[in-house]
Amino acid sequence: MKLAVLDDYQRLALEYADWTSLNGVEVQVFHDAFRSTDEAALKLKAFDIVCLMRERTPFPRALIDRLPHLRFVSLTGARSPSLDTQALKERGIPVSNTRSAGGGLSTVELTWGLIIAAARGLAKGERNMRAGRWHEGLPPGFSLAGKRLGLLGLGNIGARVAAIGKAFGMECAAWSANLTAQKAQSAGAQLVSKEELFAQSDVVTIHLVLSERTRGLVRAEDLERMKPGAVLVNTSRGPIVDEAAMISWLRKNANHAALDVYEREPLPADHPLRKLENVTLSPHLGYVHEDNYRIFYGDTVENVAAWLAGKPIRVINA
Repeated sequence: MKLAVLDDYQRLALEYADWTSLNGVEVQVFHDAFRSTDEAALKLKAFDIVCLMRERTPFPRALIDRLPHLRFVSLTGARSPSLDTQALKERGIPVSNTRSAGGGLSTVELTWGLIIAAARGLAKGERNMRAGRWHEGLPPGFSLAGKRLGLLGLGNIGARVAAIGKAFGMECAAWSANLTAQKAQSAGAQLVSKEELFAQSDVVTIHLVLSERTRGLVRAEDLERMKPGAVLVNTSRGPIVDEAAMISWLRKNANHAALDVYEREPLPADHPLRKLENVTLSPHLGYVHEDNYRIFYGDTVENVAAWLAGKPIRVINA
């Protein structure tokens, strides 16, 4: 039995779980992202079990159909929009998921790290310090107190981000397609239109699930409504924002973006976002922390053991 652990970028998978407990299973870890579906199909062709780290490697039907030996998939986290669970179900291949730590709290924390970094120019300031400079070329930045925080999405994560915004003395406004005034008020925010959210906020932060309804939701006209100096933050999913429109907007306006997620991940080395000075970048760290890894990989081993015993657990495509 051959098992593949995908996308272990930080080379930690073997450290955080007892893979040797899977008797008779040969474990191979892939540390680098596949460059294409063809490469993924070639390298995974011989494997019976594939263990996915969230949606780092897309797993569409086009790939699944080229894996003749595949019999079981374990997915870290609750769901992945890039995993075709229906295609797996049609082949009788169960998908088991895992628990996670903190209910999104680590994403809330990272969101505020990015907001503060963008508002105060911390990334460029750090680069200045390492280069022997001081304030040269730094924008003045702004304090958060008294400013408006615009939340695109006010679910579990968005509401927690709003609570911290209130603690900083910010006024909170929110919009999503199904948000009600009562729910917004209960989270300490005012329900506004999407147009007002972008036009009046000093910081717009995105907290929506990626779906066909939210893909490309933030368009050029939304970005152009933002005030000079206002900040766009995305720790949700890259495709919610029209990336080409965002790059064009950043190139011609005195605005800033703070991003943890991208249309394509890992972000290519020559991507234009890497070259813009008014962007703060992090490599999709929202869920990346030790507590999550222990649960993710521990539950993955547990999932595989249960499937090998003929009693799969946490199956999401039964």
